[in-house]
Amino acid sequence: SLASRQSFWAELNVAHLDHQNVVRVIAASTCSPSGQDSLGTIIMEYVGNSTLHHVIYGTNWVTAKKKDDGLGCGRESLSLAQSLHYSCNIAAGLVFLHSQLIVHLDLKPANIFITEQNICKIGDF
Repeated sequence: SLASRQSFWAELNVAHLDHQNVVRVIAASTCSPSGQDSLGTIIMEYVGNSTLHHVIYGTNWVTAKKKDDGLGCGRESLSLAQSLHYSCNIAAGLVFLHSQLIVHLDLKPANIFITEQNICKIGDF
């Protein structure tokens, strides 16, 4: 469809973006694997599969301190320092994207990737 083609080309247009808090596009092609109905392929920087969603809801390797919830159950809790670190990373990425006239439109914890170096990168835009 026209809308999906426009979306694909819009994603290709972000390929020149380079910021430490934005997932980088490595390469893109309008060729698609044989037998697949696809507009093309976008190869992005590998940032692992850890997201802020995993951290917030406690299903992740990122170190967070255990906190008793009063019911005898431990749950993951981000420290204030870690929350500020992540927030600053995300804000820096957004400021950069907006400076390039790009609006994310689907910013949520599942689209914030956390690298092994504990850096947040905005993806899936």
